[in-house]
Amino acid sequence: MQTFSPITEKLNPQTAAKKIFSLIKTEMTLVEIEFERQASSNIQVINYLGNYLRASGGKRVRPALLLLSNCAVGGTASSENVIRLATVMEMLHTATLVHDDIIDNADMRRSRDSVNARFGNQSAVLMGDWLYMSAFETSLKERSLDILDILTRLTRKMTEGELIQLTMLGRSDVSEEEYFDILRRKTAYLFSACCEIGALLGNASPEQQKGLRDYGMNLGIAFQLADDSLDFTAEEEVLGKAAGADLLEGKLTFPLILLLRKESNVKARLEKIMRDGDYENVSREMILELMEKHGTLEETRRRAFEYADKSRKNLEFLSKTEYREALGEIPTYMIERNK
Repeated sequence: MQTFSPITEKLNPQTAAKKIFSLIKTEMTLVEIEFERQASSNIQVINYLGNYLRASGGKRVRPALLLLSNCAVGGTASSENVIRLATVMEMLHTATLVHDDIIDNADMRRSRDSVNARFGNQSAVLMGDWLYMSAFETSLKERSLDILDILTRLTRKMTEGELIQLTMLGRSDVSEEEYFDILRRKTAYLFSACCEIGALLGNASPEQQKGLRDYGMNLGIAFQLADDSLDFTAEEEVLGKAAGADLLEGKLTFPLILLLRKESNVKARLEKIMRDGDYENVSREMILELMEKHGTLEETRRRAFEYADKSRKNLEFLSKTEYREALGEIPTYMIERNK
């Protein structure tokens, strides 16, 4: 078994990530090869779009979670079916990003033109649909009703989350409860499904399966809270899209929900930004100063660390191995990245 020392020293996020993901380096290479295979087609336009999406990169966090969860319960992550399902999760994630960018009229994704901006909405919609169907076709090879149940439930939750969010666009009265409901559906259920499927493929006990499912859910919430903070504080090159883009798209994120509680007279200014779709009349810097003044960014990060702690507690059913240690370090890495 590979030696893995817990990351107790203060490593920067990049170094921590290298240490964590080095455990599954070979398997992640196999996922990349499988992704290329699954996203290929004898139809030229699909092949071209598939190559464009793969070249856009991404951290591949979701397949990594499936692989690490599988190893943490004693599975063999290099097995064909594990690699296949890890790739399915990345394809589902990619499909949701393609469709989200269309809905949000987003021009940039990971510092490149989004598929809709580069090739048009029609091509993007159909490519997203093709990725969804290809992912489900691949998952059928596993012949597992449990896995299909997780994937169909997940897809329904993500679609519901997007539809619910559409009804909230431009609104300044979004409650904390509504915010977390959308967050779970759009982000956390996918993290949870990756971990649970990894556990299933490793023949985990019911306790281990539930623990990893809950771990993924809490991790996903921590991840999104950290992202909400980064949306206002990180540089555009780090985000891969315009800073403060969520508010421009009419989305009220958690730091802003907290800000409205503390300074209600900012409501009209936030509504104007959402209505105008730019920061010409109300600057992003002014909103950022108000959030820093009232500590809403710090409170968002504090909440993110709370969910990170919950996710680590969910791992108690697992044996103490380097894979459990890696899963335990991922929450902090996700919150600390590019803060």
